[in-house]
Amino acid sequence: MSPRRYNEVAAFILAGGQSSRMGRDKAWLELAGVPLVVRIAHAVEPLVSTVTVVGPPERFKSAGLTAIPDRISKSDTSAELRLGPLGAIVTALNASECRWNLMLACDLPYLSTQWLDWLLQQATASPAQVVMPERIGGVEPLAAVYRKECAAVLSAALAREVRKVSDALSGLRVTVIAETEWRPLDPDGRVLANMNTPEEYAQARKWWEEVEGRG
Repeated sequence: MSPRRYNEVAAFILAGGQSSRMGRDKAWLELAGVPLVVRIAHAVEPLVSTVTVVGPPERFKSAGLTAIPDRISKSDTSAELRLGPLGAIVTALNASECRWNLMLACDLPYLSTQWLDWLLQQATASPAQVVMPERIGGVEPLAAVYRKECAAVLSAALAREVRKVSDALSGLRVTVIAETEWRPLDPDGRVLANMNTPEEYAQARKWWEEVEGRG
């Protein structure tokens, strides 16, 4: 059965980070021969109206990916500052033409179209302004769905020098999806596992090589 396409949803892959723990650009690390950022784009593309990378456009042109810079201007100067994932989310929401916007970190190697389809079903049927999954260790705001109207509140948080995404959500209607709700789609509990270190990259590479081998 083909996945549903959510024409009211745009997807954004946040790929403007420094990858300091990995020591090299995580977005371009290959898993079974495919760069991670491309794998994520392929997983989400069948579901949404558009897929855009938030990061330096020149880095992603060769892969055929649309990208926008992850730098936003401070309101009181013409200088641009990197403001981390929260700034990237605000950049994405300001650029979006869709009511709902799926934000995905570029270091999630185990995302699947099936799991993302389920998340979007929950979000688009919700009265909340933000819908995000929970896992051991807390909520995951970088695999979550935001209404475009969140841009104003999140921009105001940036102006107050808030940098942590979860801290910027005060005043928004947020629905948190418990792990017990999404775990049946991901029995191994790996779908939200990040890939931040060389060891985690080795684990993800081995997993994908086994998956591709079975295919």
